[in-house]
Amino acid sequence: MNAGRNYQKELEKILEKICCQKKVVETDEKISEAAQVPRLFLHSCCAPCSSYVLEYLRAFFKITVFYYNPNISMEEEYRKRVVEQKRLIAAYNDAIASEQAQGYPIDIIEGDYEPEKFFRMAKGQEKCPEGGERCFACYELRLRETAKQALAGAYDYFTTTLTISPLKNAGKLNEIGEILAEEYGITWLPSDFKKKNGYKRSIELSAEYDLYRQNYCGCVYSKAQREQEGAR
Repeated sequence: MNAGRNYQKELEKILEKICCQKKVVETDEKISEAAQVPRLFLHSCCAPCSSYVLEYLRAFFKITVFYYNPNISMEEEYRKRVVEQKRLIAAYNDAIASEQAQGYPIDIIEGDYEPEKFFRMAKGQEKCPEGGERCFACYELRLRETAKQALAGAYDYFTTTLTISPLKNAGKLNEIGEILAEEYGITWLPSDFKKKNGYKRSIELSAEYDLYRQNYCGCVYSKAQREQEGAR
């Protein structure tokens, strides 16, 4: 499972290369700014997890957030998280437009709400503890749809905010992303966003923007596990 790899350093090398390419291209007035900036299709699980990732990457990419989370079992919860995601992006775009923050405007695409796909995938794994094989299958479910949409939109890269969570297996997420990248012919952007105080920064930003921050991933199984842990 990609043991020993430092995905944060791999990401930093890519970002450094993007900066170098931009400097070279800027010397050629015939090439527009739009042609210089790579496009990133970013799967997001929620506004709090995306907060730091968007702050970090918006100066390097033209980002489209893809909100696709069929694992969120209750539609009311799903809709609440969508609203928060859009509110955060609007606030970031306002800051960019007013030159209070550097970066490129951020777009969002809301995927279909398909909890039935998650439940079909999870069948037989209902008792699997969080962080196990059911979660790995859920990663693949969400990232596969992300890869499909990224290919259809001719994006330069795709990735996910999920690696910011201390509860998510960054090695497995990157492994799945790389497999899908090869399958669909689109470049995976490696990440371990929790590194370099990324998770800490996401908590700070959640407080700054007063974001709704849930204490479970989204599915009924993770919710039940959190409730059991809280009752101990």
